[in-house]
Amino acid sequence: MPTVLFIYGWRLFFYSNEGTEPIHIHAEKADMECKYWLLVEDVEIREAFSHNLMPSAKREIKKIIYKHFDLIIESWNSHFKK
Repeated sequence: MPTVLFIYGWRLFFYSNEGTEPIHIHAEKADMECKYWLLVEDVEIREAFSHNLMPSAKREIKKIIYKHFDLIIESWNSHFKK
């Protein structure tokens, strides 16, 4: 499970067996975890699930994902050779 980014206590990663799914990123920090779909054409993200995230944590991880949107896509494409 490649880690794409570790920032502000958040670990952003994806699983190596998820190449058949659309681009997405998992994130975890302490006992919080979530998954966001990246809508490349729209430069948008959509929450797939979240667990134990308070609104402030949701805002924080969404900002991180948007800020590193291109890095996440590049990492996904590189790992899955797309």
